Amino acid sequence: MANELVGLVGFLVMLALIALRVPVAIAMIGVAVVGYAYIVSPDAALARLGADAFRGASLYSLSVIPFFILMGMVLANANLGRDVYVALDRFLWRVRGGLSVATIAASTMFASVSGSSIASASTMSRVAVPEMQRYGYDDGLSAASAAVGGTLGSLIPPSALLVLYGVLTAEPIGQVLIAGFLPGLMTALILMVTAWLLVRRRPSLAPTQPERPEITVAGAVRLVWAVPAIFAISMGGLYFGVFTPTESGAAGAFLALLYALATRRLTLRRFYAAVNDSIKVSAQIFLLMIAGQMFGFFLAVTRIPMWLGRTISDIDLTPWLVVVMIFAIYFVLGAVMDEIAILVIMTPMMYPVVIDLGYDGIWFGVLTMMMLLTGLLTPPIGLITFVVSGLTGIPLSKVFRGLTPFWLALCLAILLVIAFPAIATYLPSLMQ
Repeated sequence: MANELVGLVGFLVMLALIALRVPVAIAMIGVAVVGYAYIVSPDAALARLGADAFRGASLYSLSVIPFFILMGMVLANANLGRDVYVALDRFLWRVRGGLSVATIAASTMFASVSGSSIASASTMSRVAVPEMQRYGYDDGLSAASAAVGGTLGSLIPPSALLVLYGVLTAEPIGQVLIAGFLPGLMTALILMVTAWLLVRRRPSLAPTQPERPEITVAGAVRLVWAVPAIFAISMGGLYFGVFTPTESGAAGAFLALLYALATRRLTLRRFYAAVNDSIKVSAQIFLLMIAGQMFGFFLAVTRIPMWLGRTISDIDLTPWLVVVMIFAIYFVLGAVMDEIAILVIMTPMMYPVVIDLGYDGIWFGVLTMMMLLTGLLTPPIGLITFVVSGLTGIPLSKVFRGLTPFWLALCLAILLVIAFPAIATYLPSLMQ
């Protein structure tokens, strides 16, 4: 059997195992080991299994992931997300539909210091959705605002997924992280405008005007100052070359812990929960990263990436059409698979093709994250929609219906980054 055919069969077997609910990392490692044993030898496959796992887990660049995750978990347990929402509500209470806009804005700010889509969506679901329901907001709009805002944690630095992309592709992690800032900010603004336009077009979605919040403007600033401070020190230090990515993560985690202790919100029980959750999430990401590297090496042996490149050259498609086809594949997979699984499965295959076409790897990484955002909201999987529905009790059908205009807004943001690559590449270019 030709090596390319072995790679194709292995890829299909891996998808079948995932459909049978085998954990993604186990399916990828199993296929990689068996396929490598078939092409080379069983002894070589077992030796690579041990060597790749150790080498992958010991990468210094990966040490940034636990720090960023710990930072987000500590701040979530310190109820910073609630503070951000209350503060932004104070500034937006006059705006019709202001609670929806404030929810998306608060999710964006919280994402800028948590780096976690799930943490952001979970926090806003508990804090913002009950408030919107209390003032008569439509359930679909309420849940959609919390869900779509939470997705920005995968794009706005510090993002664990952007770090993982940098490890898988050997792109500079600092530049990859900074590249997500402007697209993330632009996407957040588009989503907030979408919420405002929805309410103007259909006032029944937000029928009542909330009364003036009791908190003063000065009080709101006191609640929210920690977010720009932590982000400026952590990401600003990375951007200006004061910190390496790992030092940036360590600084962020330390500042988050310092803030939580200074405000006396981090009890021993909450600290234990934050550390425990950080360990679990980090272990999952590390295992998937190891699986992705092993599967990528298996694909390299089967010459699938080279075969894809030759096939695309033979078809003689224009580069932009190839990129559209790649993202169409990402979109379809996003409806049925977890975003981390898509990242570790597809990146080893698609990254070499994109680079051969002359595109920027950092730009491709940002667009990959943005495509994964749509997957977090797309049925039937839509991971964040399940989180929001479970925490709020709002039926999934209403959540998906409310998300439709926001999903289209995300597609608009993706098209803008495709049309204007400098949105993603400008800030990283200043770091070179």
